[in-house]
Amino acid sequence: MRKALTIAGSDTCGGAGIQADIKTMTMNGVYAMSAITALTAQNTTGVTGIMEASPQFLKEEIDAVFEDIYPDAVKIGMVSSTGLIEVIGERLGHYGAKNIVVDPVMVATSGSRLIDEEAVETLEKELLPLAALITPNIPEAEILMGHPITSEDDMENAAKDIFARFGCGVLIKGGHSISDANDVLFDGKAIKWFHGKRIDNPNTHGTGCTLSSAIAANLAKGFDLETSVERAKAYISGALAAMLDLGHGSGPLKHNFDLTGEFAKEADDAEAESEA
Repeated sequence: MRKALTIAGSDTCGGAGIQADIKTMTMNGVYAMSAITALTAQNTTGVTGIMEASPQFLKEEIDAVFEDIYPDAVKIGMVSSTGLIEVIGERLGHYGAKNIVVDPVMVATSGSRLIDEEAVETLEKELLPLAALITPNIPEAEILMGHPITSEDDMENAAKDIFARFGCGVLIKGGHSISDANDVLFDGKAIKWFHGKRIDNPNTHGTGCTLSSAIAANLAKGFDLETSVERAKAYISGALAAMLDLGHGSGPLKHNFDLTGEFAKEADDAEAESEA
């Protein structure tokens, strides 16, 4: 069985971060492992507390995985401190990790910066050159580029420029008033647009985590980059279209929308109670 490692923070309500990554990787047919960068106390309405792992402990987590069950792909999510980024870059380089997907979480949905300038510089130096793919949204791509992105042409040019700087594939995610649900990929050879259907679902917590984890899972299984993105987009569309509605804020996706079989069944009375 193919294996994938996620290096990210936790989400107590399970819609994003490590929990979403593990659900997504499992549903996309790989064995999921994790190295946790931070514990968070959060739900669909916001984050109330963060407790970071120490760089030394994160090193031990990563070593424990690579020395026993070597992953076929690695997804990196939110890592906000320079020390943690340095450890990740050093250990992944040490082990010759492959199929690395970096979701450079830098900007909250509210627009607030989540990472300082020093950490951005470390991310650019230590992690992005190791990546097979990075998956910034438009505000994150603007931070990497240092100028606004206001059109589809800007998205294409930014993808090419980021590739030229770091040598990694770039998937710039639409939304944020540009190109709606459409994303653009540049792999060093050609521009490829992925046109997504806009799904009227306000529960989008964890979409970035889910997309990057699905891409990593497909790379782990041996699909090429373009196919991996295409399959991941189809998966996330299905999870959104299932219209799960949990919590009082922007709720999670239904990661297990396609889960069927004997072990997924509920007792008839439990199902009736949940619908009541």
